[in-house]
Amino acid sequence: MATRKATHAGSWYTHRATELAQQLQGWLDAVEPSAGAARAVIAPHAGFSYSGPTAAYAYKHVQPATIRRVFVLGPSHHQYLRGCALTSCAWYETPLGRIAIDADTCADLRRSGLFESMALQTDEEEHSIEMHLPYVQAVMRARAYTLVPVLVGSLTPDECAQYGRVLAPHLADPACLFVVSSDFCHWGRRFNYRPIDERYAQICDGIEALDRRAMEFIANQDAAGFHAYQKETRNTICGQNPILLLLHTLPLLSSPHSLVWVRYAQSSKVASREDSSVSYASAVVALA
Repeated sequence: MATRKATHAGSWYTHRATELAQQLQGWLDAVEPSAGAARAVIAPHAGFSYSGPTAAYAYKHVQPATIRRVFVLGPSHHQYLRGCALTSCAWYETPLGRIAIDADTCADLRRSGLFESMALQTDEEEHSIEMHLPYVQAVMRARAYTLVPVLVGSLTPDECAQYGRVLAPHLADPACLFVVSSDFCHWGRRFNYRPIDERYAQICDGIEALDRRAMEFIANQDAAGFHAYQKETRNTICGQNPILLLLHTLPLLSSPHSLVWVRYAQSSKVASREDSSVSYASAVVALA
């Protein structure tokens, strides 16, 4: 079976293994944990020079001792997709080495009848999963684990609930870590999204307020509220569907848990209508 190449290495992040490992460890070392051990994280997927420091706040909470399987749920940017799709590859490659795909888990998910298979071209064009893999490798170090990449397309709330029932047993398993891949507001002419909240002196402050409304619904694990918020604001949160899928899965857990935001940042501080920015946020789902 095929190996998915690290197609964004050398552009979105360095292809030099030593440099990459040092960069990731530096960002992780700069973070003090502020929440419990992560059973799931929400973290950004932009180029590491932009979002790498923010993602470290999520990954710092990963305790690898019990983890044997990592699910990465990433939005589909390049191909319209209804539902979710799984990789057809046996390995994912990064500058830090290869990660084995969990063939048995993927086969089990396919038996549900809910998952398509990604073509290799679709797999390699997409960045939303790849950008998390070096961080996964950094926190897992030399421990043995397998990967379950899930490309998430357009989903209705009912479909989210259906996928949630399939994924909930895995999320409940302490041997599994879930990574939910999302950037937040993409603001500017190039994103065709430039709302301005006149209550704020600076546009960037209005953007943060817009994002933090979404973050509050997510922290409250309010799937219906977050869905309604998205319909109202059309905020350009590219991973809104993976997030909604997580929010429909969490209520099925029997153990009490919390969802805590640990970092928020913007690529630049928008001061005029001609500026642009992308927002990044990291969250941790931990047992209460």
